[in-house]
Amino acid sequence: MSHTHTQTPVPTAFWVPAGLAAAVLILPLVALFLRVDWAAVPATLVSPAALSALGLSVTTASIATALCVLLGLPLALVIARSSRPLATVLRALTTLPLVLPPLVGGLALLSLLGRGGLLGNALAEAGIRIPFTTAAVVIAQTFVALPFLVISVEGALRSLDTGFEHAAESLGARPWTVFRRVTLPLLRPSLTAGTILCFTRALGEFGATALFAGNAPGTTRTMPLAIYTAFNGAGVTQDTAVTLSLLLVLVALVALMFTRARPNGIAA
Repeated sequence: MSHTHTQTPVPTAFWVPAGLAAAVLILPLVALFLRVDWAAVPATLVSPAALSALGLSVTTASIATALCVLLGLPLALVIARSSRPLATVLRALTTLPLVLPPLVGGLALLSLLGRGGLLGNALAEAGIRIPFTTAAVVIAQTFVALPFLVISVEGALRSLDTGFEHAAESLGARPWTVFRRVTLPLLRPSLTAGTILCFTRALGEFGATALFAGNAPGTTRTMPLAIYTAFNGAGVTQDTAVTLSLLLVLVALVALMFTRARPNGIAA
C-alpha cells in the first residue's frame, strides 16, 4: 500500500526573504558569468599559465583526495564505533578545519612542518623540506578536505543497519573480512559522495595553501592562487583569472548536483 505525502505550504512571509537570500547567492555568480569573454575562453584555457595552474590543481587535488580516502575512511570508522565522549571529541577535532579561517590552517601546518616547527627541524636535519613545495600543496589540500570525507562516511556508518555485520561475524568472518565484504559495499554511495566533495574542496583550496606552500608558478600556484595573483597585477591576466573562476564554479556545481542526486549522498 502506497502512502502519498503532501508538503506543508511555505508561509507567505517567507517568500520575500527567501528570494533575497537566493539573490545574494546567485547574483554574484551571474555577474561572473556575464564578465566572461566566451569567445576567448578556449584560447585562455590553453594558455601556458592557465594550463600550468589547471594541471597542478588537478594533480595535487587528486593526490589529496586519495590521501583523504586512505586516512579518512579508517578515522570515520573509529569515530562511529567509539564511545560517545570519545566520538564527540574526535568529531569536533575532525571538523575543526571546516570552521577555522584557512590562513589559520596554513599557520598551523607551518608550526608543525616549517622551520622551527614541531617536526620541521627534525625533517630539515634529515634533508626533507616540505613548506613551499608541491608536497605542501597536497598536505594543505588534505588538511582542509579531509573533514568532508570523514563527516560523510561517519554519518552513513552511524545510520547503518549492523545486522548484516553481526550475521557475518556469527558465521566466523574476521573483522577485516566483515569490513571489506559487508561494510564497505554498504558505504559506497556515501564514500563516493565524500570523495567528490573532497576533490572539489581541494581544487578550490586557497588560504592554507598560500601560507604553507607559497605561490611559485609551476610548483605551488594552483588555480585559486593564479586567480589571486591576477588581481594583484602579476602572473596571469584577469581574463585567465575569470575563466579559471568560471571553471571552478562549474566543477563545484556539477559535483554538488551529483552528490545531491545520489540517494545516500551526504546532501541527500
